[in-house]
Order: sequence, then C-alpha cells, then structure tokens
Amino acid sequence: MPGARLTQEDRRRIAAGLTAGLGYGEIARELARPTSTVTREIARNGGPSGYRADNAQRATLRRSRRSKAGPARTPGGGVSAAHGRDPAAVGEFAAQFAELLVHTGLPRMVARVLTCLYVTDSGSLTAAELVQRLGVSPASVSKAIGYLAGQELVRREQDEDGRRERYVIDDDVWYRALLASAQRNAMIAEFTRGGADLLGAATPAGARLGTAAAFLEDTGAEIVRAVQRRRRNEDAARSAAAHRSAPG
Repeated sequence: MPGARLTQEDRRRIAAGLTAGLGYGEIARELARPTSTVTREIARNGGPSGYRADNAQRATLRRSRRSKAGPARTPGGGVSAAHGRDPAAVGEFAAQFAELLVHTGLPRMVARVLTCLYVTDSGSLTAAELVQRLGVSPASVSKAIGYLAGQELVRREQDEDGRRERYVIDDDVWYRALLASAQRNAMIAEFTRGGADLLGAATPAGARLGTAAAFLEDTGAEIVRAVQRRRRNEDAARSAAAHRSAPG
C-alpha cells in the first residue's frame, strides 16, 4: 500500500533499481509509492551509490527502537502534537529531512538543529530547548548554531528578560542564505581574477582561474536577480491580495 512503511522486499527492489540505473521516479512507480518516499529512503541510507537493502532495513529497525525508547528526543518533540499532528510522524519527517540535508553537504548536527527549528511553529528555540529535543550536548548545539549563523540560516536574539539567547529561523531564511552565497561567490571570483592576472591570462593555469572567476561572477549575479525577482513577485501578490480584501 502507498501509505504503508517500506518492507525489506521493497528495499531490495529499490537496490535492484539503482543497480539497473533506474531513476527515482521509475523505481517509485514500480513500487506504487510516491517518489518522495523513495528519495528519502535512498538519501538516509547511503545515497544512490551506497544504498544496500539489508543495511537500510537494519538501520530502520534501529531508528524505530530508538523512537520507542525516547520519543521526546526526536526533532519536533514536545510541540508537534499541536494542531492535531501525529508526534511520531512529525519526528519521522524531521529525521528524514535532516538526512536529506546531510546528503546535500551539511554536517549532521547542523542539519538536525536546522530541521528542529523548521518543524517548530514558533521557529524559535533556546539552546536548552534544542539540547532537550535533540538529546545532545550544549557544545554540539553551540557549534551547529555558529555554523548556521555564519551561513545566514539562523539569527540570534535575546529573550524578553535578556537572560537567554534564542535562535530564530525566519520565513525568508533562504533569501538571505542565497544572498550570502552570492556575496561569497563574488569574493572568490575577485580573488581568482587576481590569480588569473598574476599567472597570465594566456597560460593554462591563468585561463583556468579566469574561467572560474567568470563562472562565479555570473552565478552570483543570477542568484541575486532570482532572489530580487521572487521578492518582487511576492510583494505584488501581497499587494493584490490586500487590494481584493479592502472594503469596496
């Protein structure tokens, strides 16, 4: 059934599909499952090159036992029952989301902290709350927050009493993160452009650096234009909605 958990036979068919070079969508259709289910399954169990059906089955059983032993330590624990949500389902989603982020290159603890903030309605947690929800040390949370703040993915703010620091994820977090990425591209492009001049634009090494600089400059400019275009579209949509809702 599409809504049921993957079985060991499902996992063997996923592994066989990957070996045969099938895409995630093709594998999902053969299993009569959503593509997102297959994508999460592969991402959290070694990726397309490292996926092994037996290992994935054992890992799933281990995660299931840990969830039963300590459900309050899963991301989203303690708040996910609001709005009629299933806490176990929210915890499972958060775990899968974190695994996907790990496979995009984020350190595991960074991915877990970011996901924990994402699935919290307030989008704001203290270090103590993150420690409790994730079941990790304060030092691990502090290091992850430092990384996320440096990438413009979270911001710090003080509680009303000024005694505790809260970590906040805003609705426009990806806008700011993309703009920060564009700025880093520009810095690297400027540096590599200088290297191309130093080595000589006509030399192989100089040409290589010059090509890298041009690519980074173009990519950074495209990111900025895309963010600005999206913001303009959203502003226009909000303005149109406000106009429609205004009294005649």
